[in-house]
Amino acid sequence: MIPAVSELLDSARVVALPMQTRFRGVDTREALLFEGPEGWAEFSPFVEYDDAEAATWLAAAIDYAYAPQPAPLRDRVGVNATVPAVDAARVPEVLARFSGCRTAKVKVAEPGQTLADDVDRVRAVRDALGPEGRIRIDANGLWNVDEAEHAVHALAAFDLEYVEQPCASVPELVELRRRIAYMGIPVAADESIRKSGDPLAVARAGAADIVVIKAQPLGGLTHALQIVTAAGLPAVVSSALDTAIGLTQGAALAAALPTLDYDCGLGTASLFQDDVADLRPADGAIPVGRLSPDPAALTRLAAADERREWWLARLARCHHELLGNRGV
Repeated sequence: MIPAVSELLDSARVVALPMQTRFRGVDTREALLFEGPEGWAEFSPFVEYDDAEAATWLAAAIDYAYAPQPAPLRDRVGVNATVPAVDAARVPEVLARFSGCRTAKVKVAEPGQTLADDVDRVRAVRDALGPEGRIRIDANGLWNVDEAEHAVHALAAFDLEYVEQPCASVPELVELRRRIAYMGIPVAADESIRKSGDPLAVARAGAADIVVIKAQPLGGLTHALQIVTAAGLPAVVSSALDTAIGLTQGAALAAALPTLDYDCGLGTASLFQDDVADLRPADGAIPVGRLSPDPAALTRLAAADERREWWLARLARCHHELLGNRGV
């Protein structure tokens, strides 16, 4: 059931959250929040996504606001710290924002930086976490196979838990996984799942050991759970740089997985200077359950009028896209 667009717009609030550090090319994260019978939901596809792709994110938000969700199997979810592509000297400052987290995801392959920068950053994370901490790296598909192989060799000394989306395409992931198999470092796929017309191609091709899933880009919990089941691989639930409201949807997804062997990328509230509610990690985990935005925060973080109108128009276009997809 798709509610009328006027119903969504009635409660819509557009916010702009300032980042602690530039991340994914942005200094401010914008999102549209609305309320349905089941509670608040978030619609926040990145601004460069077209309406066809963004409509899937709206479907996820509508599902979360208007439909009961799968029953949780746990009431807390362990999360990782997220380390942007900062100078190595800033790593302790970043990790200090992630209370109790013993796993860190480190961004690598940043445009304009070198492998030496990545090595210094990952070394600083290992020094901060000690030998018992877990480190995973995320290249966002920016290496080719040769670059990825070289980088994994250079970073293997820091005892990597896995390498996330080292290359962009499924064939490249297959080849890299073959080349580094002897090292015992798993390959995880993110963009190859959430931005693919065939999210199961990774599993069929043997291109990854782990799937990284995100609730919004995959259209909601039910579809995401179906993908994990069909893939037959361990899953890590991650955020799409969500506000606290979106993070509750990610936590609901992680809580519904039959098996959860890895810490999840749902501690990203600590990347913001301010948020609509507080869902920062405590003792290395976040609670499972819905939140409502703080009214004062909605006012404090309200986007400029021009950006608010942009998001409301985008929601209306994506709503039209959803109706067209269903033949309404």
